[in-house]
Amino acid sequence: MTINEIDLGVTCDMHVHVREGAMCELVTPTIREGGVSVSYIMPNLQPPVTTLDRVIKYKETLQKLSPKTTFLMSFYLSKELTPELINDAAKLGAIHGIKCYPAGVTTNSAAGVDPNDFTAFYPIFKAMEDNDLILNLHGEKPSVSNDSGSDGRGDIHVLNAESKFLPALAKLHKDFPNLKIVLEHCTTAEAIQTIENINKDIKDPSEIRVAATITAHHLHLIIDDWAGNPINFCKPVAKLPSDRRALVNAAISGKPYFFFGSDSAPHPLENKSKHVNVSAGVFSQLFAIDYVAEVFDQQNSLDKLRDFVSTFGLQFYGINEKALISNQKVKLIRKQHVVPQTITDGKGITMAPFMAGHTLNWSTEWN
Repeated sequence: MTINEIDLGVTCDMHVHVREGAMCELVTPTIREGGVSVSYIMPNLQPPVTTLDRVIKYKETLQKLSPKTTFLMSFYLSKELTPELINDAAKLGAIHGIKCYPAGVTTNSAAGVDPNDFTAFYPIFKAMEDNDLILNLHGEKPSVSNDSGSDGRGDIHVLNAESKFLPALAKLHKDFPNLKIVLEHCTTAEAIQTIENINKDIKDPSEIRVAATITAHHLHLIIDDWAGNPINFCKPVAKLPSDRRALVNAAISGKPYFFFGSDSAPHPLENKSKHVNVSAGVFSQLFAIDYVAEVFDQQNSLDKLRDFVSTFGLQFYGINEKALISNQKVKLIRKQHVVPQTITDGKGITMAPFMAGHTLNWSTEWN
């Protein structure tokens, strides 16, 4: 039987970059245009979001740009944070989590941490655990090619950086078993298996403490799609066909510890077409749900889409409808449209969206 319409309920994207200034003004409204109601915002601005005043003002700015979107905010893990600040922020409901960037792994991560030793941040993690906040991990080790490797830090590159990080995830979960952790934007079969192993004895979704997000672009791309094509270049990079199969299987599995986080990351077109130092990031927000629906449709798994883009993320983050700015629901309809080659604000910013020029078979509408 052909499916032409699906009720997706309250959709959520648990990993979104909207930047600041003119870029923010252009991008923020596209969250709702892309069929997303609840959006978890990344804090890697310049300087990063590490104070109550900054996070509150940032949210106010976003809310003015997209009044019907529910924004969940986060701090940037750094030495500027204190347990007292975490307690205050949690009490006010100003943040839902803290994002951890290993220093130098991706855009605006220079102020990040050393992923080889998190112990300096253990007081922060304890405060997070006590306040039921989420630790969001960019799960990569920084590339190292000039090390002897005797301490385990050598020979790290874009293809194995995620796999090399996974022991750090396991240790964090061991040391803080009640801390909610999200391994962001998984790209490898090893990462998927790690999450599976951690949750193998979980029977009740409320007991889940370690989950993973999967992006739209990683469900579509492999290494050949970004090697030579800077528009598809992101961090972590898309890997092998076998890795993509593992991601797709996890997304359609119906397991509540895998849910959607687009990692949509806008960059001006000129920064994506340079000969060197190409910006890492794929802009997928404008058609976020549509991209995912294409994959679920190909896998004859559209019946699992609502859980992936709605139920599971809301459950893990503990979000109920009373906390939403708008409880308006989203429906997916079978309606073809072509992804534009570029989008622009008409004032100097031009971006290339993911899969520019491609025809998508699904669209979202608000009920």
